[in-house]
Amino acid sequence: MITLCRLRFLLTSSGFNHAHKCISDGQRLNIVLHPCFASERAVSSYSNVRVVKGRNAVKGHLNLRSFSTVTLNRLCWNCGSSAELFFCSSCNAIQPADDKTNYFDILNCEQRFSLDTQKLQKRYFELQRSLHPDNFGQKSLKEQEYSEEQSALVNKAYRTLQKPLSRAVYMLELQGVLLKEGADASADPAFLLEVMEINESLAETQSQDEVNAIGRLVREKLKDLTEQMNSSLNKGDLLTAKGLLAQMKYFTNIEEKVKDRITEGC
Repeated sequence: MITLCRLRFLLTSSGFNHAHKCISDGQRLNIVLHPCFASERAVSSYSNVRVVKGRNAVKGHLNLRSFSTVTLNRLCWNCGSSAELFFCSSCNAIQPADDKTNYFDILNCEQRFSLDTQKLQKRYFELQRSLHPDNFGQKSLKEQEYSEEQSALVNKAYRTLQKPLSRAVYMLELQGVLLKEGADASADPAFLLEVMEINESLAETQSQDEVNAIGRLVREKLKDLTEQMNSSLNKGDLLTAKGLLAQMKYFTNIEEKVKDRITEGC
């Protein structure tokens, strides 16, 4: 445990210069000044110290954006200097991907359900422009390999956070809440009956207008569920969020069927 006096020393310029002598290799320090807690994800193979500042904090999140925090960066495989998530700040060498990195950290956005998807897309395109394997054709085989890994990880993070359903699944997984595959035995019978009736109507109709009407109904249902999901996750009500997620899956499945019918022209 690092005392408050020791922490103050580390935050001085001389403290930063000698921080590696105070903290053993193979650890990452993640300290919040006020309030104070340490993230479970705060241990990794890192050794340099940096200060992270920002506006939005999420407990257990690597970049706690509304507090001044002390964290440890990993070292560059190429020159040994402090390395950021994607590139070394000294030699600019691309770094190996870490598939355990939080997707919200990868895309530099708040860890919350309600996201600005346009900003998310903008960040995604920026990352892919810099990480794309085509940019590393003349680099070493190792750098080409790291580029492919990083690009694939960014793709995966973006696909996950882009849509409300997969974003909700991921956020609940971060909290240890998993949704079982298949039918939900605990689901409300009235809800299951409603889903069954909508499915039957979609399967039986040959009218393009009726298919479109079902599509509008399902979109309204998903919009309402998305708003409820946002409220539940903001309040930390994981049990309610899990139930809402199951409903979102049912209606998302119907939405895909509607799209298929429209593509086929009924």
